[in-house]
Amino acid sequence: MTPRPERDFPWWLVVLALAGAGFAIAVARDPLHAKIFAMLAKGIGVTLFVTLVAFAGALVAGLALALAALSRALVLRQLARLYTEVIRGVPIIVLLLYVAFALVPLAIAGWNALGLPAVSVRDVPLLARAILALILAYSAFLAEVFRAGLLSVDLGQIEAAKALGLSRRQRFRLIVLPQALRTILPPLGNDFVAMVKDSSLVSVLGVADVTQLGKVAAAGNFRYFETYNLVALIYLALTVTLSLLLRKLEAHLRRNGPGAG
Repeated sequence: MTPRPERDFPWWLVVLALAGAGFAIAVARDPLHAKIFAMLAKGIGVTLFVTLVAFAGALVAGLALALAALSRALVLRQLARLYTEVIRGVPIIVLLLYVAFALVPLAIAGWNALGLPAVSVRDVPLLARAILALILAYSAFLAEVFRAGLLSVDLGQIEAAKALGLSRRQRFRLIVLPQALRTILPPLGNDFVAMVKDSSLVSVLGVADVTQLGKVAAAGNFRYFETYNLVALIYLALTVTLSLLLRKLEAHLRRNGPGAG
């Protein structure tokens, strides 16, 4: 009989919970750990804000790119493909630096050249530049996820919807998208968890997220082991919690979602 890993008792979660409890006790009993954690905790909100806003923007842009890639217009298909291949071929950290220090200043120079109300580069916060870079980066990856999900819908059902007189927009909203979502939810969840980790890259711009505050704390106390242990633990707690919630959501949609038996 083939093993069913999803039915295994989650011993790995028990190990992580025990390790987390050990660190929590250390933080509660050791003033140094407590001081470091208090500083890092200030960056959790920034990390979550960057992740949520950037992922929401990437979802919208990725869906638009996927629809362009499946468009009947050759120009739209080629432009979507060009964007996807270029962005996926550039490391995210390079894209962050490019957007922050090249693309945004160039866009502002173009804006000012049009005679519109003057804007300074300093008027655009580094946080906004970092979020824009993550949106651009992840939209290319999510576009491929959306495209694969849309193509997975049975053509017979689309033809049946046409026969019933549904418009193209109605077919997409009522038939294609609900079924595609069931297919793309797991990879979307994986990308969301990955963005939580990749949001740490915004620290190269000086954004005060968990990683940046960890660097500042370690530079001040020279306790690198303790500081980066706590940084790693915070990210681990965020990603494991999100992964468990997404699994629950996937199981719920399998039971009750569109097309469920």
